[in-house]
Amino acid sequence: MTYQAWLALKRLFERFTLSGSGFRPVSKFAQAVALFITRPNFIVPATFAITSGKLGWAQRSLAETDHSKNTLYIRAQDGHAFITSLLLSALEGLILLLRVLYLGILFSPSIMMMPFIAYCGPDFRRLWLHVVHRTLEKAGPAFIKWGQWAATRPDLFPRDLCIKLSELHMKAPEHSFAYTKKTIEGAFGRKLPEIFENFEEEPVASGSIAQVHRATLRFRYPNQEVKPMVVAVKVRHPGVSESIRRDFVIINSVAKLSMFIPTLKWWRLDESVQQFSVFMMSQVDLAREAAHLSRFIYNFRHHKDVSFPKPLYPLVHPAVLVETYEQGECVSNYLQELPGQDQIKAAVAHSGTKAYLKMLLVDNYIHADMHPGNILVRVPQSNSFWKKHFKLKPHVIFLDVGMTAELSKTDQVNLVGLFKAIARRDGGTAAECTLRLSNKQKCPNPEAFIEEMKEAFTFWGSPEGDLIHPAECMNQVLEKVRHHRVNVDGNVCTVMVTTLVLEGWQRKLDPAYNVMQTLQMYAGYQNSKLEWAESLSYTIQALMAP
Repeated sequence: MTYQAWLALKRLFERFTLSGSGFRPVSKFAQAVALFITRPNFIVPATFAITSGKLGWAQRSLAETDHSKNTLYIRAQDGHAFITSLLLSALEGLILLLRVLYLGILFSPSIMMMPFIAYCGPDFRRLWLHVVHRTLEKAGPAFIKWGQWAATRPDLFPRDLCIKLSELHMKAPEHSFAYTKKTIEGAFGRKLPEIFENFEEEPVASGSIAQVHRATLRFRYPNQEVKPMVVAVKVRHPGVSESIRRDFVIINSVAKLSMFIPTLKWWRLDESVQQFSVFMMSQVDLAREAAHLSRFIYNFRHHKDVSFPKPLYPLVHPAVLVETYEQGECVSNYLQELPGQDQIKAAVAHSGTKAYLKMLLVDNYIHADMHPGNILVRVPQSNSFWKKHFKLKPHVIFLDVGMTAELSKTDQVNLVGLFKAIARRDGGTAAECTLRLSNKQKCPNPEAFIEEMKEAFTFWGSPEGDLIHPAECMNQVLEKVRHHRVNVDGNVCTVMVTTLVLEGWQRKLDPAYNVMQTLQMYAGYQNSKLEWAESLSYTIQALMAP
């Protein structure tokens, strides 16, 4: 009987032991009972065992009580977090709905005017372009940046619309100095006077994403006599990230709906929105712009006549960027007729073109926002003797490198081939290179596009057409691309438009300078160097072969 009882309690002990750690006090209690029954001769140890078992049972009861209290507390916390999240989601949905209604009212005039553009004459079209321009300005930073990006896509939008949208590079409203101070101190964890010895409250410039202040950096070693460093402090506007995030939800929804409209499907707005989102993130994240600057500085480390602002790490944050303040005169001031400046203007045109061609053909890393407002010129000061006997070489500074472009090797070859074909007036090659500028080419009738390109280039190759500038030929090629619905990848088109923008202001600086011919010569020189290197490598391998 004693053995049977011991065996039954042993099985009970094993059952509770295998059930998990939560039943260990019960196991101890069962073990104490078994000891008491099977070992009656040892009263004191048995009594001690039962007492230990009771204590274990009490411990289990107390643990279960605490566990239930903790569970109720955790559930209450989860319920509170769930309700808070639900309320925030409802509030976000309401804000998004109000934003949609506001944008619907704002864009209604330009949308209602659109069907009458083709029938009401050029004056009505100019009025519509003005309405679109003002609408995008009022819609906020995401739509302003979208307009600036759309200005680089003449393959998708009419040329006059692209020209009008390119005017969105205008001064934007400024935020308060109190917000600037709060943002800087929050980003770097230090008070403003601890970082800067002097800080100008009035911004020197303001864009749709951020504004720029001039300041003097405070050095950490006051005993050393160091020349004060003047810096530019770029601070992001308040609420820009949240506003852009909401607007992207709306823009992305419209792009997806456009895929069900046959007349808009060929635009591939969903892919365009993805490309635009990458461009937009580069603009909003100032730390990414600092990385772009560092890469350009490295690429041009051996060029003394071209430079970029230097980001001053660790004073770099997604909302704040501190960089060197570059002195210089905006290149747009040199576009006017200035007596005695022809030599300087020609030198600026040459330096700018060589820098761009290096980005395109050597580095494959292109500054994609080269409008005149982002380029400064610094002319070295010298006495009359040096001016008389030596040519002064101006220094070119590129600003605002948030928008960049990189091409695949195939796109780079096809784009350079297109430029060279335009310079040689070779229509067939230009058409074939253009059709290869997209991995997902959906041109409805490529044969008709090639035929029209050949006819146009035949005229441009005649004595009458030879008077047409290659840049104008490029503009007409983009018009034909849009007319025949030829797909061109976003980065490729951005580089093409950057080339045209560069060519436009450089033609004003030096009318005799031809960017296309320079590109053809530079590309040929690069190819000859590559062929020479490959030939040399082949010869060395042949000599070393057994």
